[in-house]
Amino acid sequence: MQRSLHVEEIRGYSVQDFDVEIVERKGKGHPDSLVDGASEAVSLGLCDYYIKNFGAILHHNVDKGILVGGKSEPKFGGGTVIAPIYLMVAGRATELVPFKGKNVEVPVGEIALHSIRGFIKETMRFLDPDEDMIIDTKIKQGSPDLVAVFMRKGAMPVSNDTSIGVGYAPLTPTEEIVLGAEKLLNSPTFKKKYPEVGEDVKVMGMRVGKKLETTVAAAMVSGKIPDAGHYVSVIQEVGGELEKLASSSELDVSFKLNAADNPKHGEFYLTVTGTSAEQGDDGNTGRGNRVNGLISPMRQYSMEATAGKNPVNHTGKMLNALAVLTAREVVRKVPTVRESYVRILSRIGNPIDQPLIASAAVVMEKGARLSSVKGDVESIMDDSLANIRRVTNLILQKKIELF
Repeated sequence: MQRSLHVEEIRGYSVQDFDVEIVERKGKGHPDSLVDGASEAVSLGLCDYYIKNFGAILHHNVDKGILVGGKSEPKFGGGTVIAPIYLMVAGRATELVPFKGKNVEVPVGEIALHSIRGFIKETMRFLDPDEDMIIDTKIKQGSPDLVAVFMRKGAMPVSNDTSIGVGYAPLTPTEEIVLGAEKLLNSPTFKKKYPEVGEDVKVMGMRVGKKLETTVAAAMVSGKIPDAGHYVSVIQEVGGELEKLASSSELDVSFKLNAADNPKHGEFYLTVTGTSAEQGDDGNTGRGNRVNGLISPMRQYSMEATAGKNPVNHTGKMLNALAVLTAREVVRKVPTVRESYVRILSRIGNPIDQPLIASAAVVMEKGARLSSVKGDVESIMDDSLANIRRVTNLILQKKIELF
C-alpha cells in the first residue's frame, strides 16, 4: 500500500535567523523530568518482564504521573528532609495473560515500584527513594482484547491513537548550548569534580541577534558545602566551566548561574538532595522537555507526552521519536536542506506504518530548489516508516532521548 507522503518548502528564514530565539532544558533532576523518568522506567520494567515471560511486549500505557514536592531544611554542611516527596505513576497495563493454556498473573505493582526506585537511585546521588520519598502507583488492567493484538508475530502494529508526531533538525547553536550546558553539569565527570552541584539543573537561553544570555539554575547540595564562601567559590568555578563549553560557539554567550542568590542577605539555592522537589516544587509527566530533550517554543513540535507510553503501537511515543530521527536523516542525506521538520499524523486502527500523512517541511539553502530534493525527502520518509519497528528497539536500549 502506497503511503501518503508530502513535502513542502518553508519560504523565509530558519529559526537561527530570527532576531530572538528562546530555548529551555530541564535537567534530569528537575521535578518534571523525575516524573517523566519514573513513568518511562515503569514502561521499560514492564517491557522487560513481558518479553522474558511471554516473548512479546504487551499492552500498557503508564504515561500519567505526578510529583508533589516535600519539605526540607538545608543548611551548610548538612540538612534534612522533613516531609517526603510524593510520586505516583498511573495508567493501564496487562495484568492477566492467557498463555499456554493458563491465565498468568503479572505482578504489575511490584514491577512498577521496583522500576521507579531503581530509576531514582540511578539518577539521583543524594535522594533516597526509601527515606525521602513516598512512591505510589495506580495502574489498572488494560483492555483484555489488546493482549492478542500485541502477541501477533510479525504483524505490523496497529495505531492505538489518532495523534501527531513532530520532529526537527538540526539544532541551532542556541539549542546546542542550552542542551550542552545541562549535559555538562550532569555528566559523571563533572559530578566527580563538583559533587556540590545537584541533578536539578534548568537552563534557559535567550538569543538576541548573536548575543546569547543563558540563565542556569542548579540546585546545590548543602551537605557538600561547608559555608557561604565555599558556595560562592564553586559557583564561580562552575561558571568558568560553562564559559569553556561555549568558547567555540559562533555566538557571544554569557551565563548567569543561580540568579536568585543574594549572598549579602544569606540567600542561596541550597538543597539536601539535589532537587527542588524536596522544597515544594511539583512535577507532571509530559510537562517537561519534548522528545529531543528541549523546549523550543519557536519550533514546530507535539504536546504529546512520550514517557510511559508503550513502545510498540502508541503513536504518541513512536511517531514523535520517528519524526525526530527522520528529520535528522533528511538534513544528513540532503545537503541543500538547511532545516527540516517532519510531521506524522496517525489514525487509530491503521497500521502504524500507514499514517494519514507524513509531511516534511524544509528550509532550503539559498539558490536550491525544492523540486530537486522532493523525491529524496519522500524516499527518506517512506523508508523510515517502513522500518518503524526499529524505534522500539532504540527505546528499549535507551538510545533515543525521549524527554
